[in-house]
Amino acid sequence: MQGAAAVALSAGTNLGAADETPRYVTAETRFGKIRGVENRGIKTFRGIPYGASTEGKNRFMPPMDPAHWTGVRDALEYGHRAPQTDPAPPPPDPSAPPAPAGPSIFTALSIPGSKTLPEGEDCLVLNVWTPALTDGRKRAVMLWLHGGGFSTGSGSSLSNDGTNLALRGDVVVVTINHRLNVLGFANFSALSPDFAASGDVGMLDIVHALKWVRLNIAQFGGDPDAVMLFGQSGGGRKIQTLLAMPSAKGLFHRAVIESGVALKVVERETAIRNAERLLAKLNIPKADIHEVQKLPVDRVMAAYFSVVRDLGKVDQNVFGFAPTVDGTILPQHPFHPSASPVSADVPVMIGCTRTEYTGLTTDAALWHLDEVGMTARIRELLGTDAQAMIDLYRRATPGASPTDIYFLIQSDYRYGAPTMKAAERRAALGKAPVYLYYFTWQTPVQNGQLKTPHNMEIPFAFDNVKISANLTGGGPAAMALADKVSDAWIAFAKTGSPNTPKLPPWPVFNTKDRPTMVLDNVSKVVNDPIRDRRLAMFRALRYEVK
Repeated sequence: MQGAAAVALSAGTNLGAADETPRYVTAETRFGKIRGVENRGIKTFRGIPYGASTEGKNRFMPPMDPAHWTGVRDALEYGHRAPQTDPAPPPPDPSAPPAPAGPSIFTALSIPGSKTLPEGEDCLVLNVWTPALTDGRKRAVMLWLHGGGFSTGSGSSLSNDGTNLALRGDVVVVTINHRLNVLGFANFSALSPDFAASGDVGMLDIVHALKWVRLNIAQFGGDPDAVMLFGQSGGGRKIQTLLAMPSAKGLFHRAVIESGVALKVVERETAIRNAERLLAKLNIPKADIHEVQKLPVDRVMAAYFSVVRDLGKVDQNVFGFAPTVDGTILPQHPFHPSASPVSADVPVMIGCTRTEYTGLTTDAALWHLDEVGMTARIRELLGTDAQAMIDLYRRATPGASPTDIYFLIQSDYRYGAPTMKAAERRAALGKAPVYLYYFTWQTPVQNGQLKTPHNMEIPFAFDNVKISANLTGGGPAAMALADKVSDAWIAFAKTGSPNTPKLPPWPVFNTKDRPTMVLDNVSKVVNDPIRDRRLAMFRALRYEVK
């Protein structure tokens, strides 16, 4: 017990507010009793199993319930992350020149006191933060889906600690782990009916977690009929995918998509080719497909990474190991050619940051581009359309440096335009409101060079700007914006509208005016805030132009 209590104290210290000695609390679940810890009035339960281990005969199979247990099970430490590390990475190239120093999103995302959690196939676990247990109240539930595309990440980061959010909003916060990469999305359906669901089991894990919430969250003071999903990057992609899954319908009631784009995912034919490449790496004949469940997980992971290296620089969300459009579990692409109508009645908030790409590269040279270098790189992205796009961005952002132009074009191409297209297609369903935001607040860390990087919304939504000071700076401006943003997210969880007195009135998105909440030191609603850039990117991406 003492070791587990020390873990809880350590997490509280990182929150900067461990003002009391934690005490143990007990909660009931459908599978048995669990022991958590209370600190600052918030009851925290970590590593709760919502599914059985996915190893052995359960590998590549739909999730199953965990076994019931007797007595009281400790829920004091985070559980396993899904396997995601290359067990046999290629050695570094000794002839490669040393990388130049530059801004680092990895430094910005680091949190003092964090530790690397173990990986394992027994990874179907979730964490709960609640102000109270069975006090008769029904609180909105905010369930976080972590980033990392469909291949990496975990819901057990200190940056996703739900204490501050639960305290601020009197809400229940849940974060989850689920299968990723090859173990979550290798599609063997063409080889045996036993593996009919294998291309989407990582998404079915999330559905299983939502079912656990429906059955158990009342025991944690939560309302199973007021569940909001929120997630950034890969988490946003997962939410877009869940909006198109019949098995998820009715299990969540609001959705916040932060810098996550999954207009399309993987076609079945592509997924099957990838699975066949994997079997070839493992020397498993197609007729012996069940042997893939018997191998050590490290062998499967090593083969997966070898396939990914062979695929090269393709979009892994569309051409790699990611959810498959199979016609049943996922009947269509989430937002292509139109938004899926499956959960059309769910209110959606969606947005992105101004310079996403500053948080998606480790190439320090990008911060030192001259005109020639910038033009060459944009030509790689856009081909013959490059110069016209550069000229437009120069007119739209007077005084911008070549580096600024590069990051704006990359960010709009990869996130800004697709996000705005997703909002447009979702609004076209005409069933539930859509709210659009554009996050422009610039972080002062690392001499301000990261500007508004990918991942920027996370500490503001969680009210964790102090915990994430390496990303936010942790200063008064960041604290003031977090006060507004986290309240808007909480309001959306409770009501389906992000309107709060701390922000200007936030209209429902429509394709005529395109009202957008621009989140900054002074937040304001702007109609179609990057109109000329948006239209040019719609054309470059071959979207219908409206």
